[in-house]
Amino acid sequence: MKVSVDCPAKTNLTLHVGARHADWDGRHELDTIYCALGVYDTVTVSPTNPGSGVRLSMGGDHLADLEHNGDISSNHAVRAVNALAQASGHDADAAVHITKRIPVAAGLAGGSADAAATLLALDTLWNLHWPIERLQSVAATLGADMPFCLTGGYAHGTGFGERITAIPPDSDAAERLRNQGFAGLVLVGAYDTQLSTPRVYAEFDRIGDGWRRDGDARPNNDLQYAAVQLHPRSGEAMDAAVAAGATHALVSGSGPSVVAFVPDSQAMAAVAATWRAGDAVDRIIEAQAPAVPRIHVVPGVSDCR
Repeated sequence: MKVSVDCPAKTNLTLHVGARHADWDGRHELDTIYCALGVYDTVTVSPTNPGSGVRLSMGGDHLADLEHNGDISSNHAVRAVNALAQASGHDADAAVHITKRIPVAAGLAGGSADAAATLLALDTLWNLHWPIERLQSVAATLGADMPFCLTGGYAHGTGFGERITAIPPDSDAAERLRNQGFAGLVLVGAYDTQLSTPRVYAEFDRIGDGWRRDGDARPNNDLQYAAVQLHPRSGEAMDAAVAAGATHALVSGSGPSVVAFVPDSQAMAAVAATWRAGDAVDRIIEAQAPAVPRIHVVPGVSDCR
């Protein structure tokens, strides 16, 4: 059989950055509220001949550079295959195909979504059927956002973002987020220009979060100020979205993508028109939030060669 997983992108409704930790390879301490967005990468895995290792192929609109230089070892999905094989004692033999729809290096966790989708797909393909907490422990060894991407929805993240406490959809906390407007229709303003996370953190370390502490409200995303300094169009897109009727407009994670939550389809159309007229973004993606991964099992002939 083959197993396909549609894994959604993520944004950070809040993102507060603390001190660096040497034992976390220099990562910053984070306190964040995650929200999954209905923009999906699809990962399909199938078995291969014993000893053949990992095969990777990619397609779709937004491809990572690794597809072009032939080195797949640092691809997030490939790393996920190897990590789960080591943790489970299973041979790391799998054909992995990624259909990219989440923009790359955009603050939307596209690579993390690919890794999470791979773990979920292999959990079924290899008949592991591990509880999600056990898969999250493997995902935490791969990156900050990956444990969250396994579940989607809403969640509270701590540590360097890898310690996940789910916010169930029927909880008071989830209801508060929905009442605040962090649910329903969403527009993602994406860019052809990528913005690397290390570069944004370096700028944050240099200039801070822009909070003047003179009575102004603290920004929801401590990285937003640094991201906008490096990519001013993101700031223009946020201002334009709010002026056009968005309930919230924020830089997603480390940027440069902008996420606009809108109350209805009329506001969605107005924000999209404003963005196009002002050349505020390069691509506009419609989505819903919150979203969750979707798993599809396709019985059939294996991909052994």
